[in-house]
Amino acid sequence: MTDAPDLSILMVNWNTRDMTLACLRSVFAETRDTSFELILVDNGSADGSAEAIAAEFPQVKVIAESENHGFAKANNIAAKLATGQYLLLLNTDTVVLDGAIDKIIAFARANPSAKLWGARTLWEDGTLNPTSVWKRVTPWSAFSFAVGLRGALSRFELFNPEGMGHWPRDTVREVDIVAGCFLLMERSFWNALGGFDARFFMYGEEADLCARARAAGAKPLMTPDATIIHYGGKSAASHASKIVYVMGARIGLVQSQSGPIGGAIGRLACIAHVGIRAYAFGLLSRLRPARFEKNAREWGHAWSRRAEWRGGPSAVEVKR
Repeated sequence: MTDAPDLSILMVNWNTRDMTLACLRSVFAETRDTSFELILVDNGSADGSAEAIAAEFPQVKVIAESENHGFAKANNIAAKLATGQYLLLLNTDTVVLDGAIDKIIAFARANPSAKLWGARTLWEDGTLNPTSVWKRVTPWSAFSFAVGLRGALSRFELFNPEGMGHWPRDTVREVDIVAGCFLLMERSFWNALGGFDARFFMYGEEADLCARARAAGAKPLMTPDATIIHYGGKSAASHASKIVYVMGARIGLVQSQSGPIGGAIGRLACIAHVGIRAYAFGLLSRLRPARFEKNAREWGHAWSRRAEWRGGPSAVEVKR
């Protein structure tokens, strides 16, 4: 019987074949000190992803599904097959830099009480991508987002509380949420939490997981020593579908974490967020069609589908 690896890396692919192959190459090139297995669930891709991955990386366990399960359920499927002490959730639209996986494992072993660990992410051009960690959604943050305060006054943490101010992610810091693009935790803790809540088809699942982890005693930490590139946003079918996923997730999160009154206020703010933009872009598109017609179409489409998201996250795939 072979020894279990230190780490099980879980990946979910949906029609990002070339990007996924590049990510896998970086994993194998940059991970030298950590024994690992890699389990990849292909969510019914139509671009030949499963075949290409299996051909170039026969050591990867590819689970080729016939349907798109979404991010949460697909990771749950992969986690059931994992044997490592740790689980690393790794997005396919990432590139591992400078031994990042080895470094985050070393960081986790040095800081076991955190129970959940994240890294620093960069955009493709090497500038900071601040979305690797953030604070939880609250009624106030949902309101600030809805009425445009976050956009107009984002430099002030009061109006952009989820963004964690101007912290450049260059120090170790406790955070509310670690992004699912590069999230490490012990497999036993994942199992104790029950993994992801599969109601979250896409977006919000890691925020829910981190909230439950914190309730169970975790104090998530981010380290700048482990750094990756995260391109972001490569798996949503359309911007309108992304709005549906995101707003449903935000409603579910604020309702579950803010109590009855706060949850109701946060939910109304999220609904208003879409309604305001659908109305405003609709007016602007009449004045300047070339500039605002696309925005009006996307936000208007998302508003027309509000029955799909105003009650919270959906476990089913949202169609275009």
